[in-house]
Amino acid sequence: MNYPVVIHKDRKSDYGVCVPDLPGCVSAGSTVDEALAMIREAIELHLEGMIEEGGVIPLASTIEVLRADADYADGTWAFVHVDESNLRVRIARVGITMPQRVLDAIDRHAKSSGETRSGLLARAAVRYIGREAGTMPEAKRGGSKLRIMRNNLKKAAKRKGR
Repeated sequence: MNYPVVIHKDRKSDYGVCVPDLPGCVSAGSTVDEALAMIREAIELHLEGMIEEGGVIPLASTIEVLRADADYADGTWAFVHVDESNLRVRIARVGITMPQRVLDAIDRHAKSSGETRSGLLARAAVRYIGREAGTMPEAKRGGSKLRIMRNNLKKAAKRKGR
């Protein structure tokens, strides 16, 4: 799975990276490559923790949806690939029943979005469940964690004498 990440760099700080789809999942590095390697590990640990707690792994949003958030406007976007086979995620085949017109609409939307029917249904279910439980990234997104991360990076840079 490819998670979109936002990279921020202030003049006197390391590169900070956050994962909008995983609130609280942040990392940093002195180079972009180091920051991206660190955030990959942070994503894997974050997802492992969610799995251990019985949580639902959120599917990745599109950058187009995420970039609408003004808190990420000055960031640089990248994708970080996480190999799901390294996580304890089991895929199951299911059979469901629904009206044909709904299935047709799902298929049209999935095709226009460049995703599979299963992917669309899984993403929609995860978002619905997350909204009901109040755990969806959209519900928590607001930039406060991003501002905290930036402030922490600035403080760390000052301690290092940068």
